[in-house]
Amino acid sequence: MEINKIFPELIKALSKKDYKKIKYLLKYFRSADIAEMISRKSNNFILKILNSQNLKRKADIFSYLPKDKQFEITKKLKNEEIIKLFVKMNSDDSADVFKMFEPIRRENILRSMAHKVREDIIKLSSYEDGSAGAIMSSKYVVIPEKLNVLQALNKIKQTAPDAETIYQVYVLDNNQKLTGTLSLRQILLADPIALIKDLMIKDVIYVNTNSKQEYVAKLISRYDFLAIPVINSEHKLVGLITYDDAMDVVERETTDDFHKSGSVGTLEYNIVRTKLWTLYSKRVFWLVLLIFGNLFSGAGISQYEKTIYSKISLVFFLPLLIGSGGNAGSQAATLMIRGLGTGEINIKDWAKLMSRELLVSGILGLTMAVVIYPIGYIRGGIEVAYSVAGSMIIIVIIGSLLGMSLPFFLNRLGFDPAAASAPLVSTLCDSLGVLIFFSIATIILNIT
Repeated sequence: MEINKIFPELIKALSKKDYKKIKYLLKYFRSADIAEMISRKSNNFILKILNSQNLKRKADIFSYLPKDKQFEITKKLKNEEIIKLFVKMNSDDSADVFKMFEPIRRENILRSMAHKVREDIIKLSSYEDGSAGAIMSSKYVVIPEKLNVLQALNKIKQTAPDAETIYQVYVLDNNQKLTGTLSLRQILLADPIALIKDLMIKDVIYVNTNSKQEYVAKLISRYDFLAIPVINSEHKLVGLITYDDAMDVVERETTDDFHKSGSVGTLEYNIVRTKLWTLYSKRVFWLVLLIFGNLFSGAGISQYEKTIYSKISLVFFLPLLIGSGGNAGSQAATLMIRGLGTGEINIKDWAKLMSRELLVSGILGLTMAVVIYPIGYIRGGIEVAYSVAGSMIIIVIIGSLLGMSLPFFLNRLGFDPAAASAPLVSTLCDSLGVLIFFSIATIILNIT
């Protein structure tokens, strides 16, 4: 059954304060689906749903709510209730919520926490946003390397209930340093008296607490890991990052790249819950800036008034030509931004890609010139046809090379390649397209 189909019954049960019925209705649905269903409802509605569930289920549903909703809900909760949620939530999720609080409330909450939970929250909250430490979990399974398989299984049983994942087990030496790893499957199938240090994989792939989250996500994706260990400067294991957290990073980065490709600033929340002023402020800067870029197009046109007066039919082709250059440039920029983002290409590939793009864009421009030539001939004669066809080839080539080179250039300077957005590339191509088209037309028409 789809979760939305039970919504009328849910409303009826809420009106009667029949929490047993609410619990029954939601029993067979996943926490993520419940969170999605209630996320757009009022805070009071969400609170009633959360309070109808046991503490573990309540924490699960709460952790799937959008960050802004989590913050709004916590305003209505007592500090004691928040602490109970934190105990049941994944440590990285609880740290994210904790960082949203005002300093005074943080102090009050920390004062009331159990020592271990408090230490976890403080540690995870201290890491810089965007680092591996900021998304790692401190709930994992570790075993000493000196144990045999039977002893290791007993150790796993003791720590497994609170661990975020038990499928990968990490091995530590006497100094708590990471020395190896092995899967739960390996342990279950091994001889009970075999030593862990003889079974473990010693070449462990790990990340540091200050590693970039994008790098972590790439490693997990490349090696198909369920989780990856995180170590500190002393090579001691301090946490792990699970596959689902890494995929959240990928989704967030992809969304940011889409926003940047449209010259829109990064939105903290999804567009439905983002305030009008935020939407305005994230878009207005680039739009105003690009006005000045478009002024160059207008200035270019004014310099060729004689050419336009002599063949007014040239104006008919201007939007088509500059649009083609912008489209070709945006295509090339999109390919380069994605390639740089995934690590498929790097700065060393620039010369090779430049030569290939020159060839490809030349063929594209020639194809488009063949298509537009007859229309130019019909509209303005042989001179206009030559002007339009020749301009098409050059504009498409220059637009493509510009769109391909700009992300490389920005990456080289240390900026995000995604800043080479489609509107920016299109604006540059528009200005260049005007100059190229009317310059070629002026030469062919022999206008002085």
